[in-house]
Amino acid sequence: MAYKILDTCISCGACESECPTNCISAGDDKYVINAEECIECGACANVCPVDAPVQD
Repeated sequence: MAYKILDTCISCGACESECPTNCISAGDDKYVINAEECIECGACANVCPVDAPVQD
């Protein structure tokens, strides 16, 4: 299952720089993950200070 980013995201950008497939980008009020490109590696979840990325 691909990851998604919860509304608790503080838009720090830590997840974007860790993503090996570059499927995370800045959205209007939080970062978003392109589920079709996500390889479910969990790198984003490992670096997030507020645990916003979770498996969908």
